[in-house]
Amino acid sequence: MNLQDLRSGITPPASDETAEAADTAGTGDESALLGIQDVARKLGVTLRALRFYEKEGLIKPERVGTTRVYTRREIARMQLILRGKRLGFSIREIAEFLDLYDADPEHKEQMERLIERVRERLSELEEQRVALELTIEELTVIEQEAAARLKR
Repeated sequence: MNLQDLRSGITPPASDETAEAADTAGTGDESALLGIQDVARKLGVTLRALRFYEKEGLIKPERVGTTRVYTRREIARMQLILRGKRLGFSIREIAEFLDLYDADPEHKEQMERLIERVRERLSELEEQRVALELTIEELTVIEQEAAARLKR
């Protein structure tokens, strides 16, 4: 069974702003479906990662028999998940953002929560930057002292 066969067996979900904004299927076709290997390759993730996010309830690929097929909406959700992880948000926080997106058609609550979490994350990163700078300074002093002792 190939993807063309699968496409005929699934009705695509209703349009979604996120899916429309990202031409993730690369075809501009709202009904475009991709298999798990194609999605993994497109997003640069492992099959295991896609299964993990499905198990966590963050994505819900369609199924035709035992074959997972991904709509543009699910691919767009995965892009948001990966971006959230790259920015240091937890799975729980990412799930909360996605749930708010689905629940609030105007996305006001989602944006308010996002602003709050981004500010918290920026604060955490700033603290880490200060700690890193102090560590770098201390290591530099240690290196200089050790080099000076070797020269004696």
